[in-house]
Order: sequence, then C-alpha cells, then structure tokens
Amino acid sequence: MRFPVSPLIAGVHPPPISEVKSWIAGAPAGLPLIDLCQAIPDYPPPRELTDHLAEVMLDPHTSRYSIDEGLPEVREAICGGYRELYGACIDPSQLILTIGASQAFWLAMVTLCRAGDEVIVQLPAYFDHPMALEVLGIRCVYAPFEEARGGLPSVAAIASLITEKTRAILLVTPSNPTGAVISPETVRELHRLAVSRDIALVLDETYNSFITGGVRPHDLFQEPNWGDHFVHIASFGKTFALTGYRAGMLAASEEFIRHALKAQDTMAVCQPRVAQHAVKYGFERLSGWVAENRVMMERRHEVFRAEFEKPGNAFKLVASGPFFGWVRHPLPKATGREVARRLVEEAGILLLPGEVFGPGLEGYLRLAFGNIREETIPEAVARFREFNP
Repeated sequence: MRFPVSPLIAGVHPPPISEVKSWIAGAPAGLPLIDLCQAIPDYPPPRELTDHLAEVMLDPHTSRYSIDEGLPEVREAICGGYRELYGACIDPSQLILTIGASQAFWLAMVTLCRAGDEVIVQLPAYFDHPMALEVLGIRCVYAPFEEARGGLPSVAAIASLITEKTRAILLVTPSNPTGAVISPETVRELHRLAVSRDIALVLDETYNSFITGGVRPHDLFQEPNWGDHFVHIASFGKTFALTGYRAGMLAASEEFIRHALKAQDTMAVCQPRVAQHAVKYGFERLSGWVAENRVMMERRHEVFRAEFEKPGNAFKLVASGPFFGWVRHPLPKATGREVARRLVEEAGILLLPGEVFGPGLEGYLRLAFGNIREETIPEAVARFREFNP
C-alpha cells in the first residue's frame, strides 16, 4: 500500500479476539481446546423462532430496505417488552434499530461528540468502545479500576474527571469484562451527576436480560423526560441467541434520535428486515424462554464461582457474573498477553488478556465462561488450578 491511512486508526490496536484466536495454532495436540474468549451463547435460538423466520423469508418484502429507524411494529414490540423489563415510559419514536450494539454505540458517539471532546470511560472497559472513540478522535478519560470495588464505578471518582470538554459518562452494565452489575441506586446517582453537569449518561446494557434473579436493571426509563440526559444501548443477540443476526438498538430522546438518523442513513440505512422480524417474535413470544436461559446462566455462574474459589487456585477471581469472570493472574512480572498465550499453549485455554480492556490492567484476564456448558466448567477451572506459574 503506497497511500497513508488515518493516523487515528493506525494507532488503534488490532481486534483483540482475532489476535488471540491466532494463537490457537500453538495449542497442545490431543488436549481439547476450551474457548473462554468470546461471549456467545452456546445454545441456538428456539426452533419456533427459526421456523417463523423461514416463513418470513418467503415474503418478498423481507429482502427490501425498511425505514431507517426500523419497522414500526418491531419498535412497538420492543416498547412493550421494555415496559415489562424496565417499567419503561418509552415510545417507538425514541428508538433506532441497529446492526448490533456496536453500531448503536457509533451512532451515539457521532451524535454526541466532535473530535477533541471527552468521554469518561469506566475501567475495565469493553475494548470496542475505546477503539471506536480513538478512531473518532474522541478522548477517553478513564475512571480507574479499583479491585476492592470489583470494578464497580465510584460516583465521586467520575465526578472528579468531568471537565468542560466532557460530553458523556460511558458505562457497561452488566459489565463486559467483569460481569459486575451496577446497582439501580448507583445508576440513579450517576444520572443525577449527568443532569447536574448537563452531559449524557450512556449505558451499554447488552446483558440486561441476564441479571441474577431477573432484577430490574434501573428505573431511569420510568421518568417522562428520561431522554434529557440518558442514552441507552442494547443488543438482542445475547437475549435471543441471535449474535450473527447483528440485532441492536439505540434509545434516546426523540430529538437525539432525529439527529442520529442522519448518521444511520449514511452508515447502514437500516437493520436487516429478517433481524427485525426475529426481534419482534422474541419480544412477543419468547419471554419464558429468555427467563429459562437466564436461570441456566445463573447456575453456570454459581458452578464457575464455586469451582474457581476452591483452595489451590493461584488465579484470583476478582469479579464475576453471568457470562464473565475477571481474574487476577499469579505472575506479577508478566503481562496479561504473556499469561494468556501460555494458557493457550500449555493448558489449551483460550481467553483475553486484561490490557485489551484498558491501561494498567496487565495483571488480569477475562474469562467468558458463558459459552461453555455447565458440565465443562469443572474441567476448565481444573486447568487453571494445574497451571504452573
């Protein structure tokens, strides 16, 4: 290549999952690989959903564009589901259906920010978020990770980072990578902080259907003017086991959505119709199936935590929740990448190093145990216990 690329994108690290999966070639022969790298439900969508979509595909309209924000009947179905999940006061005009939560995040950021603006990002951060902000020339201001807090945010620490350039506070709850859930009370405090400083609270709630006990994530949607300082990002890929369908959503004030649609039209035009039909069916008919999977993931989490915390494990479980465990590794002079690569090559375990989730996190690893079955968890944890630092 003889022409330059943008220096903004040149400075961004490569996609972490692609990097880590390239190490598989060094895995030991004869030892089955245990993949704890990427959070993908190991179960398929229910047969009734795929049968429904087979019928939908026969309709010629399924192959055509929808309006940019998504089909009205799909957005209505989501609003109905959110009234149950959040007690939400939400209207279809406050939604855009997107190509996964990743595109929803891009829409939110390009609508909120200009190059040179600042976004406060809680560490450890979902790696795609800082990557996108760097590409856009938006400065990440990191709220520090405190191991004693299990990675949960400190309102006081975040407040101290707000400047005249701050446009948003960005949080992921339940957290990717730690699995930790920010309490409704803390979400409310952070929202009050955003209101007081006239900035946006942006919550990526991709795993909102997997909070233990089915607890309501927060009550922000119950306010008539919830969109004044709140922007919500969601994915339905985990909820309905549709990760390959790339089904996400951005929810915000009607005014914010009108502006975001300008970027939507130039970026993706619309979410594919087949994904929209899958989401509509899911919200209208699969609430019981979703609840069963939440309970199953809760059991996996309990088994994982009990196994990992047995005596004799040199790795320390710092935080966890359905899908994820955040672990401190036992080699203080080694980076997370070095330890993660050794785990592939010596123990046949694939996972992500802590430093891809933000600066200063070389001492940690992320385990996505939600994509392996319950009966595999003891074997996976045994390999950590048997690892020779």
